[in-house]
Amino acid sequence: MSLKENFLWGGATAANQCEGGYASGGRGLANVDLLPAGEDRYAVMTGRKKMFVFDKEHDYPAQRAIEMYQHYKEDIRMFAEMGFKVYRMSIAWSRIFPKGDEETPNEEGLSYYEDVFRLCRKYKIEPLVTITHFDCPMHLVEMYGGWRSRRMLTFYERLCRTLFCRYREYVRYWITFNEINMILHAPFMAAGICFEEGEHEKQVVYQAAHHELLASALAVKLAKEINPENQVGCMLAAGQAYPYSCKPEDVWAAMEMDRKSYLFIDVQARGSYPEYGLKLMEREGVKLQIESGDLELLRDNTVDFISFSYYNSMCASADPELNAAIKGNIFASLENPYLPASEWGWQIDPLGLRITLNVLYDRYRKPLFIVENGLGATDTPDENGYVEDDYRIDYLREHIREMKKAVEEDGVDLLGYTTWGCIDLVSASSGEMRKRYGFIYVDKNDDHTGTMKRIPKKSFYWYQKVIESNGELL
Repeated sequence: MSLKENFLWGGATAANQCEGGYASGGRGLANVDLLPAGEDRYAVMTGRKKMFVFDKEHDYPAQRAIEMYQHYKEDIRMFAEMGFKVYRMSIAWSRIFPKGDEETPNEEGLSYYEDVFRLCRKYKIEPLVTITHFDCPMHLVEMYGGWRSRRMLTFYERLCRTLFCRYREYVRYWITFNEINMILHAPFMAAGICFEEGEHEKQVVYQAAHHELLASALAVKLAKEINPENQVGCMLAAGQAYPYSCKPEDVWAAMEMDRKSYLFIDVQARGSYPEYGLKLMEREGVKLQIESGDLELLRDNTVDFISFSYYNSMCASADPELNAAIKGNIFASLENPYLPASEWGWQIDPLGLRITLNVLYDRYRKPLFIVENGLGATDTPDENGYVEDDYRIDYLREHIREMKKAVEEDGVDLLGYTTWGCIDLVSASSGEMRKRYGFIYVDKNDDHTGTMKRIPKKSFYWYQKVIESNGELL
């Protein structure tokens, strides 16, 4: 079994990392606009430091990003030149409902995305739309506390209804929430949650996740009612956890790490909370407030496909001394001594992608979609702005090779593959421009200098051939 003839090759971006134009077209302020570059970024992302307005001491890279709001015609034309069959992008919620709780959407925002989708259709590119890629209007954060409030269901449902109706003829692939498990690791970025001193943080996070799961089920229900051809997926930040050794305690630690990643996807794909998840919450002192009809909504509105990001595998140990030495980041993990790492310390494990694909397919028996995979690296352009990024080509080639084995040798049902940051954009984890992922170089630096000129890299022409040959020429 080889890749399907209609296999969806393409690339992925997020509105808050590429659009810019944060105050253009009637757009409102969002949580993701307020993530500063520099040392305070992690504290803000995790809800430890409140930043509800811009200040003069910090730089906010999402304000301008790569100005795709103005450059989208050029950018999508270049995607078409590469041969994209699909473009994964996201909607900026505050472009459609600037405050989030209005009854009537912002027509200028709706028209903007309609133009984007029309252009995609002109080039025969299928839009794959993430409804919420971490975006939450700041008014909803300040007025309701973000996803900690059940009122968010009303606002999210209104957003979904608006999108499904307005874009019915343009979009049929949807993702409800980007990396839903990120709520456990970066609650402000993922769900607009800031913690108050002394409150039960796990209670807040798991209750907010329950609200997102209900919202996701509502989206599936609505999508099918409005257009039965709609396909709705969930998404997780994936990457198999390996035991640090064959010691049984390490195997158990890896299993527990994986379960934290799968918990919410288990609900979205299977329709109910798994027993291990209920026990986990019980041990954490979490008591979910589940209202009448919630469990039926989850049961009756499971997703059509499972999408995921994959950058690296992880390692887990039961040894407290080893764990104490882990460097703090969003996904803390032990270093695997058998794997090389990128400049940013992300370990490179192509076989891990095949393993992850197999584990997810065995677990859910639903079609899978790789919607993020890529290498963040410092690119050095020549005098013409051209980048010879053989390191990126090598990374992607090896991952695609393992992806193909999962399909051809293991029988995994895979819809498509979109590389992350197909055009250089602002890094979500670090807020940097110099951490580049794209096939297209954007002449912009961390200090906001640069012409914003778009220049194809060597990988642009390599990926063109990969798509044209349906993965045969790597």
